[in-house]
This record gives sequence, C-alpha cells and structure tokens, in this order.
Amino acid sequence: MTVLVNLRSPEEEKELIDFLNKKHYDYQKTDAPFLTTEQEREIIRRDKAFAEGKTSARDWEDVKRDLENVYR
Repeated sequence: MTVLVNLRSPEEEKELIDFLNKKHYDYQKTDAPFLTTEQEREIIRRDKAFAEGKTSARDWEDVKRDLENVYR
C-alpha cells in the first residue's frame, strides 16, 4: 500500500516521523514528485479551464458510477 501525505510544515513532518517510529512502522520518505510532468500539466490545464468557466464540476454520483464501471 502507498500513502501520500502532503505536510504543511516541518513540525508536521517531525510529528508524523515520530509517530511512525513509535509504532515501528516501515516507511520510505521521498521528496520526489508524485506526478509525471505530463500529469501535472493536465491538472493545471483542467484547473484553469474550470476557473475560467469553460467546464463544470461533475456530479459525484456520475463519478461514482464511472468508478463502479471500471472496478467491476
């Protein structure tokens, strides 16, 4: 399993690392980008289109229906 955590401060990072160590969890820390450059560009493009009113948000029921079709 992979968990991605976006921390907002060095203090949060320290607290998280302390917690993981206290529980003896195995973990890997990386500052490498999670998304490819192409994925980042696509997100920025979509965000811009949404902000400019060129697209609308999808209804959550539509999203869930699409996901159900993918994972069945």
